[in-house]
Amino acid sequence: MSQLSSSAAPPAGAPAGGKRLNMFDTTLAVPALVDAFRKLGVRTQLRSPVMFVVYVGAIITTLLYLQAVAGTGEAPRGFILAASVWLWFTVLFANFAEALAEGRSKAQAASLRGLKDSVTAKKLSVPRHGTTWLPCPASDLRKGNHILIEAGDVVPIDGEVVEGVASVDESAITGESAPVIRESGGDFSSVTGGTRVLSDWLVVKVTANPGETFLDRMIAMVEGARRKKTPNEIALTILLVALTIVFLVVTVTLLPFSLYSVAAAGAGTPVTITVLIALLVCLIPTTIGGLLSAIGVAGMSRMMRANVIATSGRAVEAAGDVDVLLLDKTGTITLGNRQAAAFLPAPGVTERELADVAQLASLADETPEGRSIVVLAKQRFNIRQREMESMHAVFMPFSATTRMSGVDVGERRIRKGAFDAVRRHVDALGMPFPAEVARTVEDAARRGSTPLVVVDGARAMGVVELKDIVKGGIKERFAELRRMGIRTVMITGDNKLTAAAIAAEAGVDDFLAEATPEDKLALIRQYQSEGRLVAMTGDGTNDAPALAQADVAVAMNSGTQAAKEACNMVDLDSNPTKLLEIVEIGKQMLMTRGSLTTFSIANDVAKYFAIIPAAFVGTYPQLKALDVMHLASPASAIMSALIFNALIIVFLIPLALRGVRYRAIGATALLRRNLLIYGAGGIILPFIGIKAIDVLLAALGLV
Repeated sequence: MSQLSSSAAPPAGAPAGGKRLNMFDTTLAVPALVDAFRKLGVRTQLRSPVMFVVYVGAIITTLLYLQAVAGTGEAPRGFILAASVWLWFTVLFANFAEALAEGRSKAQAASLRGLKDSVTAKKLSVPRHGTTWLPCPASDLRKGNHILIEAGDVVPIDGEVVEGVASVDESAITGESAPVIRESGGDFSSVTGGTRVLSDWLVVKVTANPGETFLDRMIAMVEGARRKKTPNEIALTILLVALTIVFLVVTVTLLPFSLYSVAAAGAGTPVTITVLIALLVCLIPTTIGGLLSAIGVAGMSRMMRANVIATSGRAVEAAGDVDVLLLDKTGTITLGNRQAAAFLPAPGVTERELADVAQLASLADETPEGRSIVVLAKQRFNIRQREMESMHAVFMPFSATTRMSGVDVGERRIRKGAFDAVRRHVDALGMPFPAEVARTVEDAARRGSTPLVVVDGARAMGVVELKDIVKGGIKERFAELRRMGIRTVMITGDNKLTAAAIAAEAGVDDFLAEATPEDKLALIRQYQSEGRLVAMTGDGTNDAPALAQADVAVAMNSGTQAAKEACNMVDLDSNPTKLLEIVEIGKQMLMTRGSLTTFSIANDVAKYFAIIPAAFVGTYPQLKALDVMHLASPASAIMSALIFNALIIVFLIPLALRGVRYRAIGATALLRRNLLIYGAGGIILPFIGIKAIDVLLAALGLV
């Protein structure tokens, strides 16, 4: 079974059904280059007001060049042509960045579409196994229909298991080769269209109409072209538009001032329209304007590569603003099952004797706790290779009535179970329960452990201490989140004593013990009333109300349909700790946007010193003093600034798609770092770049 599933599975963490593509893979770069030209339409360009200004400027300079070719140019033809070419390159480079980001998302969507092959379903007239079924195209199925899915069948559409249990290969969706168990009832009853049943059979109730399935939603979500702008992105666009309008008004008014000054002085040359367009394009925030859309699309793409489906860019961005994380204890903070950690013998009993009896009582116990007792006895005392058949042992399974399990070996009656149950068992045999063992039980409970009492007949042998094992490295991750200003809250159904012990060991900031669905919902609303953004993860139907209320809600793909419907993200790996990675990706997207915005605005300082003296030195000779870079000529200065303005977008495309490196630091430290690296870098780099281009142009005699 595992061999079959692993052969069909893509690498874990890769987009479903496909390979992971490099940033500039030819399968992405070539179509993106074609799309860059397709995006030259007016409607497409209007989506980015900043780049639309560059687009209009390129059209005007092209017309001015045609006028110059006709013999009445306002400036030398070569100069106007060069300016026009680099303006078109600026627009195309911005289009290429957006197309490349969208191409990566569309490649992921294409791999998902490969799962939507035409499937014939086995439609049941009566929702019960063993009844007659009729073949039915999956496209004809409707919500509420019942279907039979047997070993080897592809699941034709999303649904809930109402009868049966089977192993299912979900590698085409999740990328994980290990099959999962799906059964009726509980939190593991959901099946997804496109997966395959490997064994047994299932009777499934259809929960979605064709076109509304989870796979359809996944495809729509990863299509970058359908991404809606987030509130922060809209706010940033408004800021960029405002800056563009300011610079546009200033630039337009410079022409009449120049004409008036030349006429009044009777000397000098007025500034040309080509130079003013170059000035405008260099001063408006073209860098972030050209990369803004690519940053948003790439953020969703990175989430998909982490095997998380986000319903929108808004959800990804909200993850970056989260300041409270609610995490379930079991499976998220701890390994999910309590493990035997220590043998605590009663007076007169050695630790080895207790381990021997406890292991004997647990050999037929298939629960994780029972298996951990067997393993601990092997590790500590090398107790193994028991000949159970020759001992004629009769195992007693756990009973909810007695709350004990054990084994009968001849006349011996070995039992293990909860303290109260075992004490009643000993009392019924007419023996007093040792006070020392009772104190050991209390001490273990105070440490947050679960005490399991073991008796041999009426003799109390001691206590097996079961502990929730906190996942390795989780405490350090919580410390990182704390440095970012994010509060972590553990939610558990355990009693307050146990919850406090686990919370202290894991390093969370707070905990909610004995939590009910109503308690979770109330806690989220309390934090939100304080102006905080709350993230939560869950997989059960009882988590649905809280997931619907949370700002960022992550449902496990293995969970119920109700949990998935209530969330705005689905983790295909069903890894509860993925919530921490989701926050990091959201933070990274916000950091990328903020860093490149800082860099783009800081760029204007150097370009100001390059273009202003060159543009107006003919009108105002005194401006020659501002030529601190000592550029070769006014034409070279303007052309160097234009070329740098275009090329910087190209060099920043990988950063926009990959994202600024994530660092777990607070907002103040992040602002200081941005100003130091991207602010100072945005000022210094253009001085170096423009001067280098100027030297190259002069050496080649191009200006």
